[in-house]
Amino acid sequence: MLTFVISIICLFLIELLYFKIADRYNIIDKPNQRSSHSQITLRGGGIIFPLAIITALLNYQATQWYLTLAVCAIALISFLDDIITLNNKIRISIHFLAVLLVIYQIMFNQDISSSFLSEPQTFISILLAFIIIIGIINAYNFMDGINGITVIYSIVAVGSFYLIQEVKDIAILDTQIIVVTGASLLVFGYFNLRKKAKAFAGDVGSISMALFICFFIAQLIYLTQDFRWILLLGIYGLDAVATIFCRVLRKENIFEAHRSHFYQFLANEKKISHVFIAFVYGLVQLALNLVILYANAILIYGLFVVIILTYILIRLKLEGKERLFRNYA
Repeated sequence: MLTFVISIICLFLIELLYFKIADRYNIIDKPNQRSSHSQITLRGGGIIFPLAIITALLNYQATQWYLTLAVCAIALISFLDDIITLNNKIRISIHFLAVLLVIYQIMFNQDISSSFLSEPQTFISILLAFIIIIGIINAYNFMDGINGITVIYSIVAVGSFYLIQEVKDIAILDTQIIVVTGASLLVFGYFNLRKKAKAFAGDVGSISMALFICFFIAQLIYLTQDFRWILLLGIYGLDAVATIFCRVLRKENIFEAHRSHFYQFLANEKKISHVFIAFVYGLVQLALNLVILYANAILIYGLFVVIILTYILIRLKLEGKERLFRNYA
């Protein structure tokens, strides 16, 4: 509890200091045709996420230094990209490096020799993990488009990690690391989870948090040899995959910025409150996570199928086939 209180106070002060710096150096997000907001807002408020994660790792579990380096690298390049638009090749290269460091950290934690890389099955597993983590990081960033959605969803994820370690008696990270990370989310939520956000997380926030979450889930899957844990990101994954599918059918470039996600449609076209949408996404994911934690595989996958079907029906009803597939020949 003391760690949590101290973290809240320190991170709150750091956030206020960052706001002054961002205001002084014009680190802002200007609305454009793809935005779901209409006013200029400070960008990069999520900088306290990597600061909290790195500080906690160094203080409570210094053996995770590959993970620490990965978070440092991806946070730095993402923050630079928030300030100035970087060359995509540079940004993607650092993303690749950070993901490789995360994978190596998992191998290091399990004392896996690098000689295993010569085995086809191991190499394929690592390659798949690399591709999936890169995809999740980008999806997590694309989902950060309205007030509150990243912070609510991340609180659900990090809170679930805490429960998993306690209930399943699985030690992946020191509990204090999870507590400090959760504190950073609560502090940022105070400024972001509102009708008119004081600041946006920026790439530095969403991408750094995504990498941290990916590490935990990947380590969890490896330790338990159970792939159900990937559903801890099931709702984001559903929206991201469904949106990519629709964009492919419309023959759009899926790598270009857009506002085709369902949550964006709800916020922009239906004018539903950002905070309400964020809570709905978070609560549905929380319900799924609790089932993952306490139920058997049949119930878990059964619930997810119900969620998928419900999502499809609601999206078709509200958006309509013409909007979803209008460029499909």
